[in-house]
Amino acid sequence: MTTPELHATNGSGLGLSGKVAVVTGALGLLGRQHCQALARAGAHVVATDLDPAALAALALELGEHGRGALGVAADVTLADSLDALRDAVLGRYDRIDILVNNAGIARDQQKMRMKRADWDAVIAISSVVGQMGNAGQANYAASKAGLIGFCKSMAREVASRGITVNVVAPGLIETDMTKALTGTSREDWAERIPLGRLGSPEDVAHAVCFLASDEASYITGHVLAVNGGMYT
Repeated sequence: MTTPELHATNGSGLGLSGKVAVVTGALGLLGRQHCQALARAGAHVVATDLDPAALAALALELGEHGRGALGVAADVTLADSLDALRDAVLGRYDRIDILVNNAGIARDQQKMRMKRADWDAVIAISSVVGQMGNAGQANYAASKAGLIGFCKSMAREVASRGITVNVVAPGLIETDMTKALTGTSREDWAERIPLGRLGSPEDVAHAVCFLASDEASYITGHVLAVNGGMYT
């Protein structure tokens, strides 16, 4: 979410200087890249995930970009933990300008073999799979499709307050999840992508920074596909 009323600018031209950005799932490859890109664009970044020591190290790394950074351990599936995260951010910065909901997990399995816990774990935490579906990922696809519907509804609810809500739907990206693909799976997937390669975390981070910027202040309720053309 962004509050486009702020019009500070910086060398990147994205207008993120001085804004406060909270990134969940900050310790994964995608989360780290989001944090770094936002910090380079001038934002104060609050990185949140489960490992306090790793978050402290990440905050120090982000601080090298010249803006204050904060690491806060939080479990985004627990209401009390989210309340504590909110209080920590507001206690430090007094506001939140940008929220990047990046935390996510996968529990892939054929639908007939999926357990209730596999559904609960994934639903509690978007991807191109929410738009096109994928065999063996009924719970993952349902959670991402639900997130798209949620964001479209929220975009309408909060637009009068100058808040934008958008979805970035990555395709197959070089992350810890895709590194786990075995055999020729990676090559098989790459062949289905018109651009002929897996995306990088940087590809997704650029999209996130754009949607968080003043330049995107008239874009809301949108699903931005970053997928190399695998689904249009």
